Amino acid sequence: MLTPKEHFHGSDLEKIEAIYGIKKEDITSFSANVNPLGISPRLKAELSGKIDAITGYPDREYTSLRKCIAAYVNADPEHIVVGNGSTELISLFIQITHPKKALILGPTYSEYEREISLGGGSSQYYRLEEEEDFKLNVEDLKGELTSDFDLLVICNPNNPTSSAIPLSDMRKILDICKQRNIICMVDETYVEFAEDMKEITGISLAGYYNNIIILRGISKFYAAPGLRLGYAICGNLDLLKQLNQRKNPWTINTLAAIAGEIMFTDEDYINETRTLIKQERDRIVTLLSACPNIKLYPPVANFLLVRILKDGITSADVFDAAIRKGLMIRDCSTFPFLDQKFIRFCFMSPEKNTELVHLLLGLFA
Repeated sequence: MLTPKEHFHGSDLEKIEAIYGIKKEDITSFSANVNPLGISPRLKAELSGKIDAITGYPDREYTSLRKCIAAYVNADPEHIVVGNGSTELISLFIQITHPKKALILGPTYSEYEREISLGGGSSQYYRLEEEEDFKLNVEDLKGELTSDFDLLVICNPNNPTSSAIPLSDMRKILDICKQRNIICMVDETYVEFAEDMKEITGISLAGYYNNIIILRGISKFYAAPGLRLGYAICGNLDLLKQLNQRKNPWTINTLAAIAGEIMFTDEDYINETRTLIKQERDRIVTLLSACPNIKLYPPVANFLLVRILKDGITSADVFDAAIRKGLMIRDCSTFPFLDQKFIRFCFMSPEKNTELVHLLLGLFA
């Protein structure tokens, strides 16, 4: 068996191609967590006709785009700031707030810790317990969230656990943070995939709490990571002013801004995506739940975390077996608190999902 010497991100298809000799065009990435429908058909049809827009500069304030986003998320346009992907906004937010000590709910995405470190701060992880299906215990968090921290970082729904914090609990968290002078950064990259999105998203709280900033983007739900369009919702006007002053002008190109307005109003695509993900999420969970050698954690987002219970097989083994079939899953052993017994994969087309399920059931039989 050829065991990879490194762990691969969902975008590392060129590395996979070099190591395994598999053409990247022949790989189905269950690791990238991107909408299997691809980009919106309406976007394909309309964007090419807007090509002449690149002859002029974008609106410096992105007024039309922000109004479109505000209508999409049901927020005040004045509470919206846009950026070159949510990563730019995370970086700007850290630069402005200069957190000295952050508490990060984990296991989760490593970029948060990296940005905090680059800003001169330190991070500590609050461990979501595997025995509780990685669901947050708010009362326990309350005891850990002392005034020693000035930033709380939450991914909701969380990557890689696919667990989520309900809106009612988010309100409790913000109240605790308010009392202890802690600001809360919430990454909602995957919330649009959730069946009960309105019961999870904290956007309605942004108009009442000045200690929360919510981040979103188009990379995953709209399958457009190359456009680099992200946005944040925040009711703290002073913080928004600082973000806009620090942000370089025209960080979003004209076509990306136009594309955003098209995508956020494509109701057919939005509804088709949610229907597909719900159907496949329910179907895959049902099929795999019958296997006694794995444990599933109830998924809220468009991906599933799995623990391998069978002896003698690791996440690297599963990755290797899958990639040889052109199916790329995520070996989760590099996430905090997870080990070589955890894998994650997103829901792709029904045909590809079935192919992956059959492979996994064979490995874990």
